[in-house]
Amino acid sequence: MRRLGYACFGWFVVAFCLLFLAGPVRSDEKVVKLRYATFSPPMSGLAALSDQWCKEVEKRSNGKVKISFHPGGSLAPANQSYEAAVRGITDISLSATQWTAGRFPMSELIHLPLGVKSAFQGTNLINAWFKEFKPKEFDDTKVLYLFASGPSHFMTLKQLSSINDLKGLKIRAAGDTSKIVAAMGAVPVSVPIGDAYEAFQRGICEGVLLSAETLKSFRWGDLLRGLQINDGIGAVNALMVVMNKKKWDSLPPDIQKIIEEVSQEWIERTGKGWDEIDKEATEYGESKGLKVVRISKEEESVTAQKVKPLLDAYVGNMKNLGLPGEETLKFAIDYIKAHP
Repeated sequence: MRRLGYACFGWFVVAFCLLFLAGPVRSDEKVVKLRYATFSPPMSGLAALSDQWCKEVEKRSNGKVKISFHPGGSLAPANQSYEAAVRGITDISLSATQWTAGRFPMSELIHLPLGVKSAFQGTNLINAWFKEFKPKEFDDTKVLYLFASGPSHFMTLKQLSSINDLKGLKIRAAGDTSKIVAAMGAVPVSVPIGDAYEAFQRGICEGVLLSAETLKSFRWGDLLRGLQINDGIGAVNALMVVMNKKKWDSLPPDIQKIIEEVSQEWIERTGKGWDEIDKEATEYGESKGLKVVRISKEEESVTAQKVKPLLDAYVGNMKNLGLPGEETLKFAIDYIKAHP
C-alpha cells in the first residue's frame, strides 16, 4: 500500500513538472501589445482595411502580437494623428500629410492636380516617389506604408453641370486642396472633416473637394447632390501608416519582419481597395439622389490651365527650401504617363 502511495506521488510530481515547464511563456516570447489609431469612421471601408492589417499581423505572429484598433479619432484626432505617433500617444497611426501644414513639404507633390485617375495609380506613385527620393520629413517615425486616396471631386449640395458653376461656392477644403478650390473660383472653408456633415446642414459649406469614399463613410451622400468628375484636376490625398520610432526599435527582428511584409502587401491591397470603396460610395450617393457629371474635354483643358500655377509654385517653394521640387514634379508626371 505504501509503495502504491509513493508511486502515485511520483507520478504527480512528474505531471506537475511537465505542466510547469509547458505553462509559462518564455520571456523572449512575451506578447507585444500595440495601439493603432485612425481617423476613419468605425464602419468605413478604410477602417476595415486597417483592421484587416492588424488581424493579419496578429495571425502571422502566431499570437506574439496583439493590436488594439481605435477608429474614428477616438485615440487621436485626425489633425493630431501623426504627432500622436511621434510622441507615443499611439504606437501606430494612420494620418494624412496635408493635415500638418509645412511638416511634409516634399509630399505636397502628391496633392497637386497631376491628373491621377485612381487610388491604385496614386498609391503606386507615392511609394515609387518615396523610394526614389527618401524624403527626410518622415524621419521622426517609422514609415510602414504609404497610399493615396481616390481622385478628389467637387461634391456639392446642388447639382453642377459646368466648372463655371463653382464660382463663389463655399467649399470645405484642407491644406493644399484649398489652393485648388481657390484656383477654380470657389471659396475654401476650413472645417474639420468630422464636422463637415453639420457644416453642410447649416450652409457653412456648400460642397467639398475630396474622394467619393467620403459620401458613404461620413454619410455626406445623404446631403450632397452633385459630383463633378474632372480629370483636369486629378489630385489625390497622401496618407501614411507610421509607427513610433522607439516602439519600432524595441520590437524583436522577427516581429519587425512580419510587420514589414504585411505592410508591403497592403500597399496594393489598399490602393485597389480604395477604388472599390469609391465605386460603392458613389453608388450609395446615387441611391440618395446624387448626380454624377463628367465635364467636357474643353473644360478639362481650361481646368488644367487654371491649376498650372500651383505646379509652378510647388517647384519654386521647394527651391527656396533647398529641396528637389523640379525633379520630383518631373518624376511624378513621367510616372503617371508610364503607368496609366
